[in-house]
Amino acid sequence: MKESETVELKKSTSELKEALISIASILNKHQKGELYFGVDRDGKVVGQMVTENTLREVSRAISEHIEPKIFPTVNEVVIERKNCVHVEFSGNNVPYYAQGRAHMRVGDEDRQMSAKELERLILQKNQERMKWDKEICKEAKINDISTQKLKWFLEKAGKHFDTVENSLKKLGLLSGERLLNTAVMLFGRNPEKFFPNAKLRCAVFGETKAVTIDMQEYVGDLFTLIEKAEKYILENIHVGMRLEGMYRVDVPEIDKEAFREAVINAFCHRDYYLYDSVNIAIFKNKMEIRSPGLLYGGLTVEKIKTKEVSERRNELLAEMFHQVHFIEKWGRGIGLILSKEPDTNFEEVGRQFVVTFKRKGVSEAVGVSEGVSEGVFEGVNSLLESIRKNPGKRVPQLAKILSIPAKTIERWIKQLKEEGKIEFRGSPKKGGYWVR
Repeated sequence: MKESETVELKKSTSELKEALISIASILNKHQKGELYFGVDRDGKVVGQMVTENTLREVSRAISEHIEPKIFPTVNEVVIERKNCVHVEFSGNNVPYYAQGRAHMRVGDEDRQMSAKELERLILQKNQERMKWDKEICKEAKINDISTQKLKWFLEKAGKHFDTVENSLKKLGLLSGERLLNTAVMLFGRNPEKFFPNAKLRCAVFGETKAVTIDMQEYVGDLFTLIEKAEKYILENIHVGMRLEGMYRVDVPEIDKEAFREAVINAFCHRDYYLYDSVNIAIFKNKMEIRSPGLLYGGLTVEKIKTKEVSERRNELLAEMFHQVHFIEKWGRGIGLILSKEPDTNFEEVGRQFVVTFKRKGVSEAVGVSEGVSEGVFEGVNSLLESIRKNPGKRVPQLAKILSIPAKTIERWIKQLKEEGKIEFRGSPKKGGYWVR
């Protein structure tokens, strides 16, 4: 036997006062645990005198000195032919106090909680009782919901549209006749009217944030913001091409499935009590997706990477995403990301969860063995970038900018036009131009 975060060992009931602190400490961390009298800290069974009075004394002390009250099971047990007392306890009404003080279990030690830690525990308890996604959006009315957005969702989920109100009721997004936050955040005409943090910020930087190349801010429902995020990323990372039979296929330097999963997770699992937005930062060598709120429910980075488990801060919101196949219920999103991009890094920084993807460049993402040379990929991408940065330029001007023959530019433009990546605006006779 040995002590742990959920097991406490005491040599005898003479240590009853210290035992009370351990019980409250374990409850505050894990909401359940067990304690033995008659076993020393090294795990050696020493035994002790156990009578009916002993058991009553332990029960009475727990009842009188731990608040809120708990009702443990206190029994005599025989371990290695020696009598001991076993106490099994549980309770979800944190924080628990022993003799007026609150402690938290850390390893096999009981540490007194600071005022700030205690405040955070109480706040977490209140948030558990009423989660953000299930709260009523007090100011919103049924006519604040977009019928078009709701119909799109129901069609994608394979469900029938009746009326806005009946459809929302069937989805569990109404409390009586009042809209829940999830309904407004997913289907609101202007969610930002009610939630200032219904927002996405995107930026492209140089080597560091000291040099800002581009910065954009978007507001809207979550499905719109996910789409905006995906589009912004693809417009600002390298996208090569490879041949698959007779067709050319886009190959982003960061796998599209991987970064899309990270974006969806950022919006689905973020802490909406925090004012901050979801932020995407693209650097020369990496891309970061930052989501407000740390991992939830005792999860750690190691657990989500190796155990394929998930604890959902926003259960109702996650269920809506699942119905339209944006996420899975089995917590395999991190595994999907790592299967596509093994070098992805996950970390908690301040009050944010950060996913960092390594930028590989087109040649590494596609490989030169796909039948098309690296130079073609780089050239086509340079052309796309020039069209984006220099709107209004025609073939001769683009050829001069890139120092590439006009005939090559024309060939690449024809290819890009067929793939729908660029379009011609204006009149060819009066001076039209290409735009991305």
